[in-house]
Amino acid sequence: MAATGRPEPGATQSVPMSLRLLLVLLLGAAVPVAVAAGFRAEFLAASRAPMDNPHDLKLSPDGRYLFVSDVGNDRVLALDPDSLEALGSFGDDHQDGTHDIDFDAEGRMHVADTHNGRVTIYDMDGLQATLAGVLSDRIRGPEGVLVHPNGRVYVAGAWSGNVVAYAAGDVVAELGGLSAPHDLELAPGGDIWLADAGNDRMLLLSPQLEIRRELKGAALGLQRRPLPGRAGGRHADRRRQVQPPGQGDRGRRRADRGARRRPARPGAGAVQDPGGDRGPRRHPLDRGLGQ
Repeated sequence: MAATGRPEPGATQSVPMSLRLLLVLLLGAAVPVAVAAGFRAEFLAASRAPMDNPHDLKLSPDGRYLFVSDVGNDRVLALDPDSLEALGSFGDDHQDGTHDIDFDAEGRMHVADTHNGRVTIYDMDGLQATLAGVLSDRIRGPEGVLVHPNGRVYVAGAWSGNVVAYAAGDVVAELGGLSAPHDLELAPGGDIWLADAGNDRMLLLSPQLEIRRELKGAALGLQRRPLPGRAGGRHADRRRQVQPPGQGDRGRRRADRGARRRPARPGAGAVQDPGGDRGPRRHPLDRGLGQ
C-alpha cells in the first residue's frame, strides 16, 4: 500500500475499516454478505467481550477506540477497533438501556440513556469519561441520537413518539405524530434520515424537522414481519427492546435489579457526586471484561 492510501498495481484491496466495524454486528453470518453492486465482503471476525444485546457503535473522533452501546448491561463498552479487544466500560452505575452514541465537534460523547429518559453527555479524555450534561426535555425513551454539523443535537423519543432538536441544551424544534422512532442519520446536504419504526417508514427531514420525503411500503421491504425466535420470546419482536419499564422482558429485568444509583442532573458544569462535594464524577474505563 502506497503512502497516499491508494492500492499499488496488482495489490489486493483490504476491506475498509468502516465496513469491518459493520460486520462486527453480523455475529451469525456464515456466508459472504453483498454490500453494494460490484463489491462483496466476507465476515472477518467478532469480538469476544461479554455483551448483552449490543446496539450501536461509534469510532472515537481520533479513531483510537470503538465504543459500543451494550444495552443489556447498561453501559458503553470500549474496544480496540483493530483487534476488537475490550478495553473497559463505563456507565453501568447510572445508565439504563444504553442505546445510540454520537460525538460533537468538541469530542464530547452523547449517549441515549433510554430507560432513564435522557441523553447523557460526557467529556472524554482518552478512556476517561466525565458526565458533563443531560438532555431530557420533551422526550421519553430516547433511542436515536444525532449530533448535526449545525451544532444541534437531534433525539428520537421512542416512547414519546417525537424527534426533538436541542441547541445549547434548549428545545428549538420538534416533530410529533411518530410511532416508536428509532435511528437518526445525517444525509448529504444536511438533511436527516429517520427510521419511524412503528409506522414502517423512513422519513427524510430538514434540519428544522420538516418532512421532505417519505419512503414506505412493501415494495421497499419496510413491512413489519415477525423475527425468528421463540413465540413470545425476547427476540419475537425487536420493538420490545425499547418498551417503557414494566412492559416485556426488559421491564421485568429492570424491576428485578432494583433502583439504580443515578447522578444528579448537571447544572452549568460537571456533575457533582451526590454523596458530597468531591468534584466531578469520573467514570474510568477500568471495569475489565467480566462485568
